[in-house]
Amino acid sequence: MHGPYVRRMIPEPGDPDREVSVAETFHEQNDKELTEKEVKQMEADDQAIQTILMGLPEDIYADVDSYETAQEIWLHVQQMMKGSNIGIHEKKAKLFNEWERFTSTNEESIESYYHRFSKLINDFKRNKHFPEKIASNFKFLNNLQPEWS
Repeated sequence: MHGPYVRRMIPEPGDPDREVSVAETFHEQNDKELTEKEVKQMEADDQAIQTILMGLPEDIYADVDSYETAQEIWLHVQQMMKGSNIGIHEKKAKLFNEWERFTSTNEESIESYYHRFSKLINDFKRNKHFPEKIASNFKFLNNLQPEWS
């Protein structure tokens, strides 16, 4: 909720033996300087990152796996998912358009035709749209090249 633990910069006293006096210097907090609460917070963020990434589809995972904190990943995933309803309707429209225009091409092998048809049917199934068995059989047979009859 409040973001990841960010290591603090720890002040160190300056070196009085230098020509130019330095009041203090800083170093990033190391593992030995972390409190138990800070360690738990860092571990919780790592666990949250793994939990979020494991549940994502590959296309979304590829977009967010470079973020360093669970909060960044989560915010980006939320933003991407807002448009998912539009994406679903576009996919459905594209599939039905492809279905309507599907036909064999000149000099195409029957194996290639069958492979393209199978891919289209699999895309329908993957997107939870199932053309009726009889409709898919008619579609396949009616679009064969005349020489395959």
